Amino acid sequence: MPFHAPKSSREPLKPSLSVPGSHTALPTTQREWEALLRTERARPPTDIHATIEGDIATRIEAEVARRVQLEVARQVETEVARRVTAEVDRRVAIEVALQVQKLLEEIRLARHKMFAASSEAHLGQGLLFNEVEALADASTDAPDQELDDGSDENNQKSGAGSRSSGRGKRRPLPPELPRVDIILDVPEAQRLCACGKHMVKIGEEVSEQLNIIPMRIEVLRTIRPRYACPGGDAAPVIAPVAPTALPRSNFSASFLAMLLTVKYVDGLPLNRFTRVLERSGVEIPRQSLARSAINVSKVLQPLHNLARDALLDSAVIHMDETTVQVLKEPDKAPTSQSYMWVQRGGPPGKPVILYDYDPSRSGQVPLRLIEGWRGYLMTDGYDGYNAAVRAGGIEHLICAVHARRKFVEAKRAQTKGKRGRADQAIEYFARLYRIERECKDATDDERLQARQARSLPVLAALREWLDAALLVVAPKTKLGEALAYLNKYWSRLVRYTERGDLPLDNNAVENSIRPFVIGRRGWMFADTPGGAHASAVVYSLVETAKANGHEPYTWLKYVLERLPLAKTVEDIEALLPWNVDNQQVAMDLAA
Repeated sequence: MPFHAPKSSREPLKPSLSVPGSHTALPTTQREWEALLRTERARPPTDIHATIEGDIATRIEAEVARRVQLEVARQVETEVARRVTAEVDRRVAIEVALQVQKLLEEIRLARHKMFAASSEAHLGQGLLFNEVEALADASTDAPDQELDDGSDENNQKSGAGSRSSGRGKRRPLPPELPRVDIILDVPEAQRLCACGKHMVKIGEEVSEQLNIIPMRIEVLRTIRPRYACPGGDAAPVIAPVAPTALPRSNFSASFLAMLLTVKYVDGLPLNRFTRVLERSGVEIPRQSLARSAINVSKVLQPLHNLARDALLDSAVIHMDETTVQVLKEPDKAPTSQSYMWVQRGGPPGKPVILYDYDPSRSGQVPLRLIEGWRGYLMTDGYDGYNAAVRAGGIEHLICAVHARRKFVEAKRAQTKGKRGRADQAIEYFARLYRIERECKDATDDERLQARQARSLPVLAALREWLDAALLVVAPKTKLGEALAYLNKYWSRLVRYTERGDLPLDNNAVENSIRPFVIGRRGWMFADTPGGAHASAVVYSLVETAKANGHEPYTWLKYVLERLPLAKTVEDIEALLPWNVDNQQVAMDLAA
């Protein structure tokens, strides 16, 4: 078939057309068409087919590759989405299970706190109304009366052959108490025998009963006669006024000592003490009592300062803090919490307990209180003590009771009647405390040897158990929290084994905090920072006096009578609790 070129060059073909398999544009003139035709006729017939087939194959392979890639991408995306969804579902299920377990633990703990028996139940306000019934029925072996009346008749009844009442023996009445004799004699007429002879005394039976005289309030009148020369040649003379703790107050040292004792030792709020005074016919405004307490604390401040010097002479200091509410603290809301910091230590034979008020719980407070001190500091796990430790010279110990207490909570949170890992941890702590009890009266060297030989193997077993438990226990459970706490502070929990005089726990200072906490339940809050500081000073001194074997009222009375006479630091040091003899204080009170 002959080739026909386009009829006119004015109608060129579209330049976008091309020969299959070629990137050359089609000719637009007659001459170009003829040249192209000659070229195509000279080419073997199979070349163009091969070119077309190759082009088609390339396109098919590209399309197949594209579709395979899309399919693979779709399948990968589907698989990834499936796995992500499964992982999310798994983690959600785990989180839900943990939250359910946590809620169940909290429910069990709340139920335990509300209904379960507690060794500290007597401290609760709710049991105060039933205290008599609770204590009376506490034990069938308790004696009807705590104290022995000393009667011979009672001793005869408890002799051989008598029926045992199943009750314990009464304790004798203190021999140092004053005795008032009440003589019940037989009338003269009954002392005449039937034989006509008068009876003679062959003995007597004595029975004793404890008696209380209600508070007796009196007024001490100090009378100072004034003398003058009849001729008026000299100025009148009069005896100087004896110095008192509060010169412008009409409260004696004995009254002030009783005021501090009932408030800071017995935990009696001032408004209740005013009602006690009213029953004795004396009306004293509560504001007057409050001002007197604050003013007396200022008088006692030098003793507090000297006690701090003694505290910083100790090798070990226990430290803890508790909350207190101060209504008029500058730059703080009345409902906010401030803190009472408590330290316990002192050289051997001189126990010191100090309270310090501060509105903050920051690490700067312990840094200030024990600035310059070097030794072992026993605390709980609160990180606020780290600043003092980082200052240098302080070795940090962590209380074992706090670590054990978290496992006790974990045990309470677990299913009732079920034995778990918390029980195992508590048993390890029990073994450590058994060793300490057996070495209670030992010397420091003997205690160190016992700790090295017996306590270290127990601690090694506890460490191995802890490492295994950390791998399988969920961290957000009560048991997980207890394990994390023990693991975090492990190095500071085991340091007590380095020496024989180091404590295992912080119970010493926690027992010193308890009187303040009991008192806080009564008075609830302090009005001003000055009142809180006054409480800190008085609590420090009465608790230190108790730790040194003194009865707080008698020691306070002794100090308040003599402190105004002190002229030197040595005079004030002589009034510190460990420098005052108990017998001397007792004789002073009796006088």
